[in-house]
Amino acid sequence: MKVFDVALKELYPTKGGSLRCMVAQQLYDPWQPEAETWRRPAVIVVPGGAYSIVSKREGLPVAAEFFAKGYQTFVLTYLCQPQGVAYPEQLIELASAVDYVKKHADELRVNPEEVFVVGFSAGGHLTCNLAVEHESVSQKAGVELDCKPTAVGLCYPVITEKAGYVGTHKNLLDGYTATAKKELLKTLNLNEAVTDSTSPAFIWTTAGDNVVPSENSLLFAYELAKRKIPYELHVYPQGYHGLSTGTREANVPPYAGEYERVTQWTENCIKFFRSFCKEPF
Repeated sequence: MKVFDVALKELYPTKGGSLRCMVAQQLYDPWQPEAETWRRPAVIVVPGGAYSIVSKREGLPVAAEFFAKGYQTFVLTYLCQPQGVAYPEQLIELASAVDYVKKHADELRVNPEEVFVVGFSAGGHLTCNLAVEHESVSQKAGVELDCKPTAVGLCYPVITEKAGYVGTHKNLLDGYTATAKKELLKTLNLNEAVTDSTSPAFIWTTAGDNVVPSENSLLFAYELAKRKIPYELHVYPQGYHGLSTGTREANVPPYAGEYERVTQWTENCIKFFRSFCKEPF
């Protein structure tokens, strides 16, 4: 595995943001010459943190799960409200990360038509924001970006201010006037912004989430269903907010054994993404 970091602001019109890249390197094998041309699909992981921090528990542990199942993996660290940024900075950073992976597909050994994004909580909001708004990001960035995800994974995502964790939208729109916020929420309440070009989505949450209610996931899935956009939805009956992979290693006490049902989400998401892939795993 080759591991390296990319500073997005050195390549794109962003104020910051970095991409940790974990790339499998194919070794030459005379008995399998086709291995030299094989490419993996890619997954960009977007941790949450209410646009206030970027959670480490929702980064590398998740990337490791996908890497072990045949994906090249990347973890986005994006700027947050304490760094004095607001919308659309984070959206441009994520769009730039997707563009980077697609444009450097050969050296990253990635199929550029198979670039997926998985986001958690506020990172789920950011991921979903790209899924619904990918067509307008280039205009916001002032540079052409190839940034539509093949599909997205939304993990206990914030979708709407009307039902989400109030701090998420507050931090994202910090510094905007009340009038401007009202206008922006027409897009940033993401269930209200779904179009026919929105990326397919794997969505999971828990009925016991008292930070970001499961209603968020249900509202978004309903809008996808109305437009016949492919989606998969799981609502686990138990589990607190922020379970990451759902494993004990990615969580802190108290950890209840019944939450282990949540660990199924990674395999299910991997299979959902594979349905959009052409090459064998």
